Amino acid sequence: MKDIQPIWADNFINKLSQSKIGLNLSQGNPSKYYSSDRFAQLIGNGLLVFVDEKTKFQDFLNKDELITYKNINDLANKIKKISTNNKLRMKIAKKGRDKYFKYFNSTIIARYILEKTFNTKNFKYYWENKN
Repeated sequence: MKDIQPIWADNFINKLSQSKIGLNLSQGNPSKYYSSDRFAQLIGNGLLVFVDEKTKFQDFLNKDELITYKNINDLANKIKKISTNNKLRMKIAKKGRDKYFKYFNSTIIARYILEKTFNTKNFKYYWENKN
């Protein structure tokens, strides 16, 4: 965009670590419980994440762990409001990251994939309580 090339690999992670807020925007219409790995990259790197409420991510993360928005105007207003309150931004981002690591870490997701693959059930997953 405007002759600026995309950022990849380590440079991408370095830029994320210098950021405070992440916008989890998807191409096309938002879908329930869908996101690319972008969401994990944003929240996993401790950014305060904004996501469209149509994704229903608020079923898993509370309003003190994630910011949802209804439309572009709502998103803009919420960004303006939160960007002036570093303490609140950092508190929400930390709670979101901590919860995401607790319930959606790679070990839990790998266990889920294996249980689905081999049709075994040994663990109750956080998201099963939410549906």
